[in-house]
Amino acid sequence: MYRKLILKNGLRVVTERIPTLKSVTVGVWVNVGSRDEGSGEEGFSHFIEHMFFKGTKARSATQISREIDALGGELNAFTGRETTTFYVKVLDQHVQPALALLSDLLHHSRFDAKEVEKEKQVVREEIRMVQDDPEDLVQDLHHAKMLKRHPLGRPILGKAATIQGLRRADILRYVNTHYHPQETVIAVAGNFDLGPLASWLETFFGSAQGSDRPRLNRWPAAVSGGVVVRRKPLEQAHLSLGLKGIALGHKDRYAAHALNAVLGGSVSSRLFQEIREKRGLAYSIYSYLSSFSDGGTLTVYAATRPREAARVVDLVCKEMRRLRVSGMDGQELERAKNQMKGSLMLSLESSHSRMSKLAKDELYQGRHQSLQEMLTEIDRVSSEQVLRLSREILDLNYLSVAALGPVSPSAFQSSLN
Repeated sequence: MYRKLILKNGLRVVTERIPTLKSVTVGVWVNVGSRDEGSGEEGFSHFIEHMFFKGTKARSATQISREIDALGGELNAFTGRETTTFYVKVLDQHVQPALALLSDLLHHSRFDAKEVEKEKQVVREEIRMVQDDPEDLVQDLHHAKMLKRHPLGRPILGKAATIQGLRRADILRYVNTHYHPQETVIAVAGNFDLGPLASWLETFFGSAQGSDRPRLNRWPAAVSGGVVVRRKPLEQAHLSLGLKGIALGHKDRYAAHALNAVLGGSVSSRLFQEIREKRGLAYSIYSYLSSFSDGGTLTVYAATRPREAARVVDLVCKEMRRLRVSGMDGQELERAKNQMKGSLMLSLESSHSRMSKLAKDELYQGRHQSLQEMLTEIDRVSSEQVLRLSREILDLNYLSVAALGPVSPSAFQSSLN
């Protein structure tokens, strides 16, 4: 059962009780991410997420780790382009101490200067790790090419030089500016009693205050076409191709997911069957949607032998043109819709995934959407709707291509003409 509460400081709480589970997941979603960083702040959101785990006034970093282990639970966080999320997952009998721990991290972290310096080393290693992972690196290169100087085009981790210059005072200023109760959503899913839960949430989170409510300076990103190549001595050429997508709350979002499923979002998709199964040109090939509050992108990733890179790009473009001209047949659409419904229902079998859905519904739509509503919307997707959307999105005049490996930019010019 879904319920929404508003604490006395304006913080929103959305809950879903699932009595068949033995777990509870609590997520604190702060409406700030890498796109909200100003000049000279690149990577701050992610770095600060790390620092919340480095000790509070009452607990050292080691004590935090030991306490969550003693509860048999999981405590973690992740940073996105629009949100920063802290979550704890525990057995249902441990909800109160889990909330106390999560609250202590968010409200009483010390951000000790020595810990800041140590964590800089950790984050720089994380940045190096991405540089050594071709699949991650080519998609960072692609975002920068496709979205140019827009904040959404920057790597979430930021740059090593910016992180090196970060100081404790920068952290305190950033937290005071962005970590405001009215820009925060707490989502709770699992087996709990609402009465005690509401009381604990008010106790642990209801008195926290922020500075003046921040004004997020967000604007839609324009998607640019073209080619960017970074030569690197690799065994494969790693490719990322992208076009404009749609926003999270867009009326055609279910049609967009159907389009993605048919293009490259499953093992029965056109790209997987044509490029991997039929021609053996790639082991890894897939497409995915990235949606934000005010726009999004559609991306295709593939890795292949360097001499086949241009051919793979040509084949991807061919399938995009086919979808744009002819759409998909009834059997393809039905398969895509069944896949979407199955993936949706299977994904919601854990308290963590239910928690995430609750928070995203509140942040991006301002209301809860039931599973039955979503299934109904999927059933309503028509071939005509997908064809119209294909003609809007799959415009190869705006295609951007990023390549990483021993390849030349000239190899892709014919694909873009």
